[in-house]
Amino acid sequence: MFKLAAAFAFAALPAMAQERIPSHCHALAQNVGVPFVQLASYTDPLPDGTVRISYIGHAAFLIQTTGGLSAVTDFANDLGGADFVPDVVTMNNAHITHFTYSPDPAIPHVLEGWVEATGVERGHNLDLGDMLVRNVHTDLRSRGGGGVTRDGNSVFIFEAAGLCIGHLGHLHHVPDDGQYAEIGRLDVVMAAVDGGVSLDTESMIEVMERFKARVVIPMHWFGRFTLDRFLSGMTEGGFDVVEAGIREITLSMDSLPARPTVMVLEPGPLD
Repeated sequence: MFKLAAAFAFAALPAMAQERIPSHCHALAQNVGVPFVQLASYTDPLPDGTVRISYIGHAAFLIQTTGGLSAVTDFANDLGGADFVPDVVTMNNAHITHFTYSPDPAIPHVLEGWVEATGVERGHNLDLGDMLVRNVHTDLRSRGGGGVTRDGNSVFIFEAAGLCIGHLGHLHHVPDDGQYAEIGRLDVVMAAVDGGVSLDTESMIEVMERFKARVVIPMHWFGRFTLDRFLSGMTEGGFDVVEAGIREITLSMDSLPARPTVMVLEPGPLD
């Protein structure tokens, strides 16, 4: 279980491209076992070699780097009351709650996770210095049932501070071996735990056991019933569970938990 500690105040760093700490998404991870998570507001500067993750709600997270870069996942044009423009937004079009037709034109990088109308895949590999953002396509069940929308979803991977952070989007099927290989090893994964709107609970737990990420953050849960069902299954599978009533965590390579842990974040708008 995590030992929680308050984040220290550090001098703000300019939002400029910095040399990224190499990640191990496609290599074996070194076992490090200093079990703590630093807590901070999304407005606070970050210590070197760390990444902050804030749960905004539904499937939207704010990911921030030491160099001042920011990305919002499954962006639906609602960050709360904050006067804030992220550097990157990623979107999936399973439902309107996962994308927007009219993203703020001030956002420098808007990454759509579905195939173009022509059927051409959108393969993203955006290198911004201390953050790299890439995607791996997965399929969607067609709306109305019965069919399949090929490559309608993307797993987005954010590489920063040596960490591999995966956001599964609206995952509708267990990835195949090729997709697992493309995604690579994940340190942190955001997983939809609605129990069937995306992937059923048993299959999602199977995916979590395959990834073996050190930190699993549930998202896309619509109440305690679906969340508790997922947590119960993960506990039976040997994962620790931490519910600390917080919405933001700061992680680094040397602060990952020694055991795979489900970290429940409470959603809340940026303000």
